[in-house]
Amino acid sequence: MELAEDWLVESLRLYQDFHAFDLSSATRVLEWIGDKGVFVAGSESLKKNEILHLMLPLRLSVKENQGLFPERDFKVCHGGFSDRSVFDLKHVPDTRLLVTSGLPGCYLQVWQVAEDSDVIKAVSTIAVHEEERSLWPRVSVFSAAAPGVLHGVRLSDLKVVDLESQKATYTSGVSDSEELSSLQVLDADTFAFCCASGRLGLVDTRQKWAPSERGSPGPGGGRWCAEVRGGAQDPGPNIASLCSDGQLCLLDPRDLCSPVSSVQCPVSTPSPDPELLRVTWAPGLDRCLAISGFDGTVQVHDVTSWDGIEGQIEPLFTHRGHIFLDGDGTGPAPLVTTHTWHPRKPRTLLSAASDASLHVWDWVDLRAPR
Repeated sequence: MELAEDWLVESLRLYQDFHAFDLSSATRVLEWIGDKGVFVAGSESLKKNEILHLMLPLRLSVKENQGLFPERDFKVCHGGFSDRSVFDLKHVPDTRLLVTSGLPGCYLQVWQVAEDSDVIKAVSTIAVHEEERSLWPRVSVFSAAAPGVLHGVRLSDLKVVDLESQKATYTSGVSDSEELSSLQVLDADTFAFCCASGRLGLVDTRQKWAPSERGSPGPGGGRWCAEVRGGAQDPGPNIASLCSDGQLCLLDPRDLCSPVSSVQCPVSTPSPDPELLRVTWAPGLDRCLAISGFDGTVQVHDVTSWDGIEGQIEPLFTHRGHIFLDGDGTGPAPLVTTHTWHPRKPRTLLSAASDASLHVWDWVDLRAPR
């Protein structure tokens, strides 16, 4: 209890802004629509799960603190129900369509956010040929005049499907059975993949399958995820690859075989659920990233000085709110299920945890001149 009280006092110095909310169930999805709205979805099995379009509290939508606002909570704008768990959700840019993936993983579901009501309704499905019921397809979306859905459980069934006609416009065409952990569309013609083994690659859909690749890092046995820094104009290590044991590698897309740096993040134990591992680049800060999925915290790191170094590093900031605001603190500590950076506010993040808590927080860089 004393630790929680100490943290609450310290939080006045650590945060520019902080809001804590409770969802009806835990979510693994935080998907932005614009810079004021976000989609969440329940991830529980054997029950109906809500899919909600939430608007951020008005206080978080202004450029500077302008005093008190009557609405201090999220506002539900649209909602719907899924008959299965939702592990991934992508908004199709410039449309009212969503694509979700989860278990059972035999199909993707396409949803439409109503224009004249508050309903999110299922409109179609996209078939997925996967026989193992415990696996689910990773998803990303190409935004274009004719949007395409990139999906796959393994490298062998990786494909791009036209959202309207549901015809495949690109397939990997290989028999490789490596399991995928993440997919990321980079622009109109390229995407990145990461396998659970740590193997990753960059693919140009204008060519037959010939990815620029990095093989599996080694026989360590950990599970990996990765993210490419979006909109990066400068060359250099713009790919971050994170292992369930806390190892984090930075890679230059021009030479994926040799990591620029390999560091050990300060995690007390390997991730108890590697499916929840997440590494994300800050869109509004130079060379900052965040990691979660190891415990009830989100770590923010500045990678500027990492070039060529190895060994353990310390975070620039650690969000511990999900631990210290966890009810009476008698049950198991919550695990952060996902996090995301605000697309416009440089130091604002959203994070969700297994206890159905949702936090919005703007951290203070204590290195900056006050």
